[in-house]
Amino acid sequence: MAASAVVHQYRAIWLSDIHLGSRDCQATYLLSFLRSIKTEHLFLVGDVIDFWALKKRSYWPESHQAVLHQLTTMAKQGTRIIYVPGNHDEDLRAFDQLPLFGLELHHQFEYTTHQGKKLLMLHGDKFDAAVKCGPLTTWFGDRAYDFVLWLNRWSNRWRRQLGMNYFSLATYLKQKSKKANAAVERFEQAAIHEAKRYGFDGIVCGHIHVPNLREQDGILYMNDGDWVESCTALVEQRNGDIELIHWSEQRQQIAEIVLEGKAA
Repeated sequence: MAASAVVHQYRAIWLSDIHLGSRDCQATYLLSFLRSIKTEHLFLVGDVIDFWALKKRSYWPESHQAVLHQLTTMAKQGTRIIYVPGNHDEDLRAFDQLPLFGLELHHQFEYTTHQGKKLLMLHGDKFDAAVKCGPLTTWFGDRAYDFVLWLNRWSNRWRRQLGMNYFSLATYLKQKSKKANAAVERFEQAAIHEAKRYGFDGIVCGHIHVPNLREQDGILYMNDGDWVESCTALVEQRNGDIELIHWSEQRQQIAEIVLEGKAA
């Protein structure tokens, strides 16, 4: 794919759950997105490289290597890139606060928006206990999810052959599940509680592959989604407004919060 002209400039961008090394990673769309933006800060909120998948089967196509190359290029060009490892790349947590190819590794990170809002950033796997799934339910759930991702991958291959845009079948099916929606709600409440507990104005996480941007009880809950199903990112505009966008064949706004406060 030819490099795209830069058309979007941001103060900060949040990405997570890219899962490089997995067959379900939507690396081509992500590469298109990265080549179309400039940003002062880029936050990678976990599961960038899927070591779990790589341990099962070696898979590293050119598009996945191109994503890593683009990230290191952005770092060399002045973008500050903060990498907060998740559970699928948890081996990197041992290198907390060490540089890695121009990227900064942190177990978690604090960021202040242009409007002075203090945000806590972490992957979100620490909230798994809040979802309260037993081992048997988790085992069946993991295998059902793998099957849904397989359907998602093949359905979009057929759609591309028919000249149709990307559609997340996996997201659609999850939205129809009452149990899945209840688990997501418990996860979100646990994250909001964490932000309140430590005195933050908001929290940014990933992990559950469910993008969301909302405010509850004065706390911003921000989940940047993933690049397996959703192809979503959180972006902070130059004026401090925060937007949740979907990126595939075209850019779409999912949600936006206009922040008010004293600029930092």
